[in-house]
Amino acid sequence: MINMNSLSKWIYIKENDNAARYVLGVQGKSPLIFFGVNPSTAEPNKLDNTVKNVVKLARKQNNDSWIMLNIYPQRDTNPNGMHFNSNDQYYQRNIREIENILKSNQSSVLIAGWGNLIEKRNYLSEALKEIYLLSVKYNCTWMCLDQNKSGHPKHPLYVSIDNSSLKEFDIKQQYKL
Repeated sequence: MINMNSLSKWIYIKENDNAARYVLGVQGKSPLIFFGVNPSTAEPNKLDNTVKNVVKLARKQNNDSWIMLNIYPQRDTNPNGMHFNSNDQYYQRNIREIENILKSNQSSVLIAGWGNLIEKRNYLSEALKEIYLLSVKYNCTWMCLDQNKSGHPKHPLYVSIDNSSLKEFDIKQQYKL
């Protein structure tokens, strides 16, 4: 079980200027791996509400740790503020860091939770395709808390973690990958 008061093994990979975050989490043997669309303000010992819900889900699922990843690493509290065209340096590093996590956690369950935000920028679907191919390479499966009317996996802020359970998510079918 995760003890929030003894999180001494942080995983925190970001740009020096803090404009992009690639990985946030806590080391463990059985992490819950969660994908959002882009990071907001969360950092070690200062979690935002989205990441607090990810931690809550990890506890509920009896994971000993958690890792928060995103389809695109640019930090912004409002997804409308994301780059109109992807920053290639951020994009490529994000894919490399995701591959490192999946390679170290082969056959993991990946939790999707980006909601309609996936539609904000065209490059997000391309990034998701690359992430999906990595998930296949490392034998991972996809789940979500629920799906919205458009079929996108619901964002963790809009789901009651206490009253929900994980559902299979056919990412290949949903996004024609």
